[in-house]
Amino acid sequence: SGPHTRTAKQPMTEPAHMQTPMQIHNDERSAHHGKKTPLALPIIDEEMKAAALAALDEKLVMGESVIKFEEEFARYSGAKYAVSTNSGTSALSTALQALGIGAGSEVITTPFSFIATSNSVLHAGAEPVFADVEESGINLSSSKSRTKINSKTRAIMPVHLYGHLAAMDEFTKISQESGVKIIEDACQAHGASFAGKRVGSIGEAGCFSFYPAKNMTVGGDGGMITTNNEELAEAARSIRDCGRDKGSKYHMGRVGYTSRLNTVNAAIGRVQLKKLDGWNDARRRLASKYRHELEGVQGIRLPPSDKPGNSSVYHLFVIRTKLRDKVKNHLENNGVETGVHYPVPIHLQVPYKQSYGYTEGTFPLSEALSNEVLSLPMYPTLAEAEVVRICNLLKDSLKH
Repeated sequence: SGPHTRTAKQPMTEPAHMQTPMQIHNDERSAHHGKKTPLALPIIDEEMKAAALAALDEKLVMGESVIKFEEEFARYSGAKYAVSTNSGTSALSTALQALGIGAGSEVITTPFSFIATSNSVLHAGAEPVFADVEESGINLSSSKSRTKINSKTRAIMPVHLYGHLAAMDEFTKISQESGVKIIEDACQAHGASFAGKRVGSIGEAGCFSFYPAKNMTVGGDGGMITTNNEELAEAARSIRDCGRDKGSKYHMGRVGYTSRLNTVNAAIGRVQLKKLDGWNDARRRLASKYRHELEGVQGIRLPPSDKPGNSSVYHLFVIRTKLRDKVKNHLENNGVETGVHYPVPIHLQVPYKQSYGYTEGTFPLSEALSNEVLSLPMYPTLAEAEVVRICNLLKDSLKH
């Protein structure tokens, strides 16, 4: 029996990522009676289970569901092509390699993200070069990125962190002036749009993750590359499939990986994609409720607001407070799960400190964020009444 097989004597509770919508509802209703309100909660419903079951009758690797999922995701993103992979990390490193970025190249990115962002640059054989975040924001600064460009720079990789949009107008301008390619790390921003264009269709390529806590999932790990560049798409298809030449089984034109998305996951992804806009609308409504309840509260900073024409998707709702541990403990003690994204900026993680000699103080704005950010529960089925309760608990914690 597997790790999640329930025996007769085990309690009828499951980890958050395994719960059904009914369990979710019950958990919310009784959150203050000893059950936790989770930080994130993926939705796997009967339609998705049926799609997964039906996909078992297809080719299990690169079946029809994979091809259709790629076509539908490209259409949704407003890009000409989409290439699926087995993770967001694979999507990022594959996109870089498909552009010919490797040894001797540099890629500018942010130290304030999940470590996969910069690890993907190393996986491609290139060097990650960090620039700090914007003065009053959370995303990579375009002006600081500009100062890092040199003859080795091949790409800039801004991250749409927490589903909030990076300054794509500025990065596009830098790309036009310098010839440096822009690769969007959209792993937390499915469906977000900048000046009416969906993320993933703005830069040379966009990369997405379908990890279960994201705005949409494939029932496990998965990733996607979107692009309008046919050559890049063809190269990416080859790289994720052992380096195969198009239409060939055993002729390999390059060194590749086995990083395809499997058919069952793609089938679940197709159903999730149809529901994504509705889920994102729910996230925006919840974010609005959080803002309304927390506006003007001393001791916290709310997430950045969208500029006109932009639409963030609130993968996470993240506040800043110098009293983070106090607030976090009070919420946790009252049945509210919280998170810290991320407690250590990438440049202070062991591999980067060892390889590049980074020390504290190198990127002060990113370091300040790591000390102050706190993620509050955010998922489409979260009840607004529970948001009010969370906010009241948060306000209480700041008073004492």
